[in-house]
Amino acid sequence: MANSPSGDSMLDRLVRILDSFDSKTPSMSVAALARRAQIPRATMYRLMEEMVEHGLLARDGEGKVSLGLRLWELANRSAATQDLRSAALPFMEDINQLLGQNTQLSLLHQDEVLVIERLSRPGSVVNQASVAGRMPVHRTSMGMALLAFSPTPTLEDYLSRHAQIMKQYHPQLRHELAEIRRRGYATFDGFIDPETTGAAAPILDGQGYAAAVLSVVVPRGSSTLPAAAMALRTAARGISRALGYTAES
Repeated sequence: MANSPSGDSMLDRLVRILDSFDSKTPSMSVAALARRAQIPRATMYRLMEEMVEHGLLARDGEGKVSLGLRLWELANRSAATQDLRSAALPFMEDINQLLGQNTQLSLLHQDEVLVIERLSRPGSVVNQASVAGRMPVHRTSMGMALLAFSPTPTLEDYLSRHAQIMKQYHPQLRHELAEIRRRGYATFDGFIDPETTGAAAPILDGQGYAAAVLSVVVPRGSSTLPAAAMALRTAARGISRALGYTAES
């Protein structure tokens, strides 16, 4: 794909445009989008028109733009994600009803936890996770469970690139990861919300590595945490079997 006069490719620019939207800023003016994506305003207007025409962006009556439905359509064609969500949903529904709390299914993607499915529950505790949202590895039970059950090269590569932040949040990191592997699940108290505790169990592939993670958030100090951890581990093993994996946590 041809480069622009500034040296970046058109694909680079399109990715920056799409990455400019998040859960806190789902829509914005074209001028704001140009600033976020670091693209000249005139170029941004031209690209925006083309992306709206193809359904990659949407524009409302006030001229603000947001991500288009075409992206949702394309994302849902991912075979790997479809298979995982289809296998996990029955187990997620059971967990959701049993614990009465929101339930998430997530992956490790580009050094962050990517939430690919979430079942809500009325009256549940505060939960920052949202579908297609990203969460920090070092501040979530989801991330630490995924990291603990990653292949050694993946783990070491991540730690080498994030040594400072992991040392700040997890001074006994190696011990923590070993303990998560021993127990088969991770729990965190109040790293994102001080009133909650997250619990997460890995969904293991045929080699015993985390293909994904299943998690819930419960009130901090809740007596249901041991039952939640056990339920998550049982559900995660069921999802692994449904996907055709033989490894057990």
